[in-house]
Amino acid sequence: MPDEMYNKTILVVDDEEDIVELIGYNLKKEGFNVLTAADGAQGVAKTRQYRPDAIVLDIMMPEMDGFEVCRTLRADPDTAATPVIFLTAKSGEIDEILGLELGADDYIQKPISPRLLVARVKSHLRRAAQKIKTETIKAPEILQVEALEINRQNYTVRIDNVETFFPKKEFELLAFLAANRGKVFDREVLLRRIWGESIHVIDRTVDVHISKIRDKLGKYGHYIDTVKGVGYRFN
Repeated sequence: MPDEMYNKTILVVDDEEDIVELIGYNLKKEGFNVLTAADGAQGVAKTRQYRPDAIVLDIMMPEMDGFEVCRTLRADPDTAATPVIFLTAKSGEIDEILGLELGADDYIQKPISPRLLVARVKSHLRRAAQKIKTETIKAPEILQVEALEINRQNYTVRIDNVETFFPKKEFELLAFLAANRGKVFDREVLLRRIWGESIHVIDRTVDVHISKIRDKLGKYGHYIDTVKGVGYRFN
């Protein structure tokens, strides 16, 4: 395993013990440290306590499901950037869009291929590490546009000095466009930049996220301009 992957900690959250054992065994075999949680509440608590490098999270759990866990973690600046890979027996475009809107980094359906899951975990850890390097070198921690403040370090957005919650992918999309003011990006480029090469999502996912971002920006929603037939830019 490459040095940057060695000794990384992965939290597996699932109420099915056999799945937890299967995933844990394959991750440990690759040199990862593995933490486990049997329900959503435990998953949130262990994430805050141990700060894992990535989370493998089942959606269908009693009491606190995976969607709510992801929403809770994305609302906390300390855990907002942690990669989350959803596991689900569900299928369908609506479920996929909902999961990605809440800030999940990936979406894998059961039955699980351990080899595929391990590959996805490694891919997201590499992306997270590369993103930190890139932003440390090139991007300012705080982007200020009139009364809009985007803090890339703690994943917060302040509008007219009032903090407004943006799920992870909405935040990353807004921050990316704001950091490249005036440049037009088509949907395919935005999908690759924000969601990654290995994740298969539809073009409409970008449109849905842009719409939600504009709604939250309120009177500043016009900052994000639609270039008809091309894509989007931040003016």
